[in-house]
Amino acid sequence: MTGLEKIIKAIEAEASKNVEDILAKAKEESQKILASAKSEAEAKSAEIAKKPASEIKAIINKANSSAGLIKRQAILSAKQEVIGEIIDKAKIKLTSLPDNDYFDLILQIVKKHAQSGEGIIMFREEDLKRLPKKFDKSLKEALEDIKNASLTISDNFAKIDGGFIIAYGDVEINCSFEALFNKAKDELQDKVNAFLFE
Repeated sequence: MTGLEKIIKAIEAEASKNVEDILAKAKEESQKILASAKSEAEAKSAEIAKKPASEIKAIINKANSSAGLIKRQAILSAKQEVIGEIIDKAKIKLTSLPDNDYFDLILQIVKKHAQSGEGIIMFREEDLKRLPKKFDKSLKEALEDIKNASLTISDNFAKIDGGFIIAYGDVEINCSFEALFNKAKDELQDKVNAFLFE
């Protein structure tokens, strides 16, 4: 189980409550829409009664279909909102991890994204201030499996939400949490959707 999956699981209880609230609101809204449509249909009942049965059935089917579509759209919108909130909370949870856990996660991400050659790694200001004392050594060990890989910690900080940026000359590898979440957005949405709603 990856760190991200652990964090998503950790906010399950809070997310479930949000899901129930938002889905209840969406259901309430769809019921109001259905009631309004029913009321409107009843107001026109005298006019409709004059029409042939097949035409009346078509009107009723069309109204039911429209109401069903509106209901599905409201529920889908509510689900998307919940998923977005969970992903945002996961990002916040990552940045607020205890120092050891946070920088262990950083080292795992470095192993996945570092390349051979000499590079510079830049952190956000808050992370630069809380770097563990022996992080240089841990970073070097994390790069051992990548041929000729070397990263120097920059004194300059990156304007990111967490994570880091690696620069190899003019080439930058953006491993900020925002960039990583955006890259995995569809997969994350599918996982959260499956976890909460299926």
